[in-house]
Amino acid sequence: MKMISQKERMTTSQTAVIVTNFLLGTGILTLPRTSVAEVKTPDVWISLLLGGLIALMAGIIMVRLNHHYPDKTFYQYSRDIVGSKLGGLFSLLYIFYFMAHSGFQVRSMSEITQFFLLEGTPLWATAIIFLWVGLYLMIGGLYPIARLFQIIFPITVLLFLLVAFMSIGIFELDNLRPVMGKGVSQVLKGVKVTALSFSGIEIILFMLPFMKKPDQAIKAVLAGAVLPLLFYMITVVMVIGGLSVEGVVTRTWPTIDLMRSFELQGLIFERFESLLLVIWIMQLFTTFVISFYGAALGISQLFQKNIQPIMYGLLPIIYLTAMAPKNINIMFAFGDFIGNSGVFLGGILPLLLLMISKIKKRKQSNP
Repeated sequence: MKMISQKERMTTSQTAVIVTNFLLGTGILTLPRTSVAEVKTPDVWISLLLGGLIALMAGIIMVRLNHHYPDKTFYQYSRDIVGSKLGGLFSLLYIFYFMAHSGFQVRSMSEITQFFLLEGTPLWATAIIFLWVGLYLMIGGLYPIARLFQIIFPITVLLFLLVAFMSIGIFELDNLRPVMGKGVSQVLKGVKVTALSFSGIEIILFMLPFMKKPDQAIKAVLAGAVLPLLFYMITVVMVIGGLSVEGVVTRTWPTIDLMRSFELQGLIFERFESLLLVIWIMQLFTTFVISFYGAALGISQLFQKNIQPIMYGLLPIIYLTAMAPKNINIMFAFGDFIGNSGVFLGGILPLLLLMISKIKKRKQSNP
């Protein structure tokens, strides 16, 4: 990787926006269904809060690990910790994880576009457009990606909150009652599902060398985890309040169905699901781009090759990954597999490497 000039380095706020965008993705559209199906009570918001705290702790562990090697990405310092072979294997796991993540996001974008916006359009047509536009953005490096994310994020916040709170007319507080009606055990059942919605926070493992102020990485992780938690909390509460627990589990895209269940007469727009879809396709695009870049950067640093040819080489692989699921149920199962992989790659593995790194440093300081 070439040396990064100070002008090309990201600010703390840009880093936080990248982490936030990477965590959002399809979770806003599917989390109410998956979490309610697991908890089976309106207490999903409590499970979500616990899952967010777990993700935040995992993010802090990863930042602590990064601080031991501030000028290197995970792909580089993992070999310093556990040796070239095992470190290379761990790097490959992250590379495959980011490739799968990017393929899943492309497929999700294509499915949503085909089902709600461009009915009858082949999946491959929209997928190819997303892939080439994403590649065009990535060629400039991580800094242009961060700049675009800064433009997209406030638009997303404004329109999402506008559309979400417009559904207040069909919101029923009784749909969120009783609180803890079936005890703590049901709440804890949903923690795994809600924690999986934060898979992606491990993106911080390769972003520290790109920051202007690496010592503020914890602030970026804190903001990057808390903002999606607020988004998810608003979504879950409004969707369950509007559709009820029974109504949520029967819908594939409950958040979109909530927006389709009301209309406001006399405005320029009377139905708002298309507005939500547009901004969330942008969010899926950002998630796809940063995971694509993470995979390309990993291959580049692992094999010490120029990153741009690798980006072109990954394009057909990610396309095939996106098109592999034969139907939407298999696609969701693929997403669950990615989320489960994120538990190991974003939680367990960084903790183990942090412990090994500390032990090695103590041995070096006390020979």
